[in-house]
Amino acid sequence: MTVDELKSQWKNGAATLNGWLSIGNPFTAEIMAGAGYDSLTIDWQHGALDYGDLLPMLQASTYKPTVPFVRVPWLDAGAVMKALDAGAMGVICPMINTGADAAAFASYMRYPPQGQRSFGPTRASIADPSYSVDVNQDVLAFAMIETAQGVENLEEITATEGIDGIYVGPADLTLGTQQGALPPGLDRQEDVMIDIIKRIADTCHKNGIVAGIHCGTTDYALRAIEWGFQMTTVGGDVKFIAATAQASVKNWRTQTGHSPEKTAPTKSMY
Repeated sequence: MTVDELKSQWKNGAATLNGWLSIGNPFTAEIMAGAGYDSLTIDWQHGALDYGDLLPMLQASTYKPTVPFVRVPWLDAGAVMKALDAGAMGVICPMINTGADAAAFASYMRYPPQGQRSFGPTRASIADPSYSVDVNQDVLAFAMIETAQGVENLEEITATEGIDGIYVGPADLTLGTQQGALPPGLDRQEDVMIDIIKRIADTCHKNGIVAGIHCGTTDYALRAIEWGFQMTTVGGDVKFIAATAQASVKNWRTQTGHSPEKTAPTKSMY
């Protein structure tokens, strides 16, 4: 899927599926990219990776039909611009708390006169020889609202020119708004959190931008779509590997009857 196709889906009211990459490995990125996601986000904030991993992961994933996103570590001009120069077509930025934060983020995403992005698309221009300042109209800026201050300033953040969407991380949104009264986690069931999440979706729609959310299950993603979210993430590489490995071990132990306690120690052959 191209950026234009992704935008067209959203414009027509459809929801899209986003994948999540937290393991700094290009082969993992290639596998996920080939799975059929509409977009795929490399988590440079909390993922086990750095820029040296990010670049080959984009190389491995962007030849597949999925739109590459990067979640940058923070609201930092250098990180946003390097993610774009590496070939990201969308950037998710954490902890956007004010309209000023949103405006700064949007400005880092685009070349003058729309913004202050520095020109040097080193890898992006190799991946796409036609890459130029015209990319301003293609790149996607998603701000994360994760604090009580961000929720308080929701209207001005979503109305900021150059912000294409809001991405909800339920764990930090819970920590940031409930101040430890509730534990962090995905797929919130509490009325207070559902009300905030719905409010974010409603305000996004009011201001003509996309609402995105990180989900733990497909069932919750379906609920979020009913609330108006158009970009839903369901799990990621770490969760998929861990869950499949645990299920495989459990199945083997159940079928063979060999639990760790019942299995005799293996003698060394040396």
